[in-house]
Amino acid sequence: MVRLLLGHLIDVPRDPFAAPGAAGDTLRSVPDGALVVRDGRIVDRGTEARMRARYAGAEVTSTGGWIVPGFVDAHVHYPQLGVMGVLGMRLLDWLRQRTWPHEARFADPAFARDEARAFLGALARAGTTTAMVFGAHQAVAMEAFFEEADASGLRITAGLNLGDRELPPELRTDPERAVAESLALIERWHGRGRLRYAVTPRFAVSAGDELLAACGELLHGHGHGDLWFTTHLNESPEEIDYVTGAFPGARDYLDVYDRHGLIGPRSVLAHDVHPSERELRRLAEARAVVCHCAGSNQFIGSGLFPMRRHLDHGVRLALGTDVAGGPGFSLLGEARTAYQTQMLLDGEGVRLDAARLLWLATMAGAEALGLEEEVGDLSVGKQADLVVVRPRADGTLSERLRHATSAEDALGAAITLSSDADVAQTWVAGREVHRRDARAS
Repeated sequence: MVRLLLGHLIDVPRDPFAAPGAAGDTLRSVPDGALVVRDGRIVDRGTEARMRARYAGAEVTSTGGWIVPGFVDAHVHYPQLGVMGVLGMRLLDWLRQRTWPHEARFADPAFARDEARAFLGALARAGTTTAMVFGAHQAVAMEAFFEEADASGLRITAGLNLGDRELPPELRTDPERAVAESLALIERWHGRGRLRYAVTPRFAVSAGDELLAACGELLHGHGHGDLWFTTHLNESPEEIDYVTGAFPGARDYLDVYDRHGLIGPRSVLAHDVHPSERELRRLAEARAVVCHCAGSNQFIGSGLFPMRRHLDHGVRLALGTDVAGGPGFSLLGEARTAYQTQMLLDGEGVRLDAARLLWLATMAGAEALGLEEEVGDLSVGKQADLVVVRPRADGTLSERLRHATSAEDALGAAITLSSDADVAQTWVAGREVHRRDARAS
């Protein structure tokens, strides 16, 4: 079946940080546009008039809104939905007092499955079609998660959360068990449908050298050359101080992972708020990805992300919500907070216009997760992973858009004023995975 999706097409197919000229020049906009979708892929695009004439027999769906690429969340935690919005704590206290006790509940398979469904539903409602998901510590919880993720249709990369110290006993593992449980999950789920596996030590605070060596064995030693790696890096000063004392032989925090072969182009490292120059050089050399989680950095008080330093060194970037350190699932909200962060870095911040922010929320994440040939923009040949943004009729965004002077002005207003409630539909590979309740339109 051929389907025409009608709406205002907006995407950013070229890197606006690298493109010559103004960043806004990379924004691609077709106000009266149409995408032609067949077998889950975009096979044509253009104005509504031209596409209607060319595909006269196609089924027509008028979205009444903007059609943008599906959002890519490069760092978000499955077992933390229940601790969103905890106020007044910095990272390590928040983990020890609220987050880890909650994550211990995922030993109950029924609870884990319910939370997986709620979490995946929240992603779809926010317009997130692809995510690098930080998993639970319990293998039974990850079995439930992968089952629900497969059923959801979303593009998910995730793995068993690994730690062997500085955790409650019920969350700890050991190297042998970590390898055995991870391999069982890899064999069952990696490459199945839209699922992939990421080796996932929690962070160097809770993962010692023997466990990190086991992670290197998982990543390189069992014939799965296409696994991913994700963890945390340089999030808070207190965390860095702990790691420096716990690993006296390492040159810096990054080196704790690097000396076990864990840093490369399939490595996605969350935060990096406080990097050294050596770490930035090594991240760029290894083609590793840093996932900027602006909302979390501000909410937990970890610091302001030095984006300019990362870009100047050539470090690859993506965006992540870091729920529940971050306060919400919206990548547009995350883009807004990233903008605000850079505005606070007087003289050292990066000018983030609407094109750059949309690129960070879409194609940057697709490139970070090795999916740039499949998703990230609305080009012909890409999978039809789409979000329909249709502001509520009684909302401030609708009022503001009456005064928009250009597509970029309208997109900037949407990034500034939108919420999950403005996401009307989410599609993955041409299949609708979320539709807003008609009563909210």
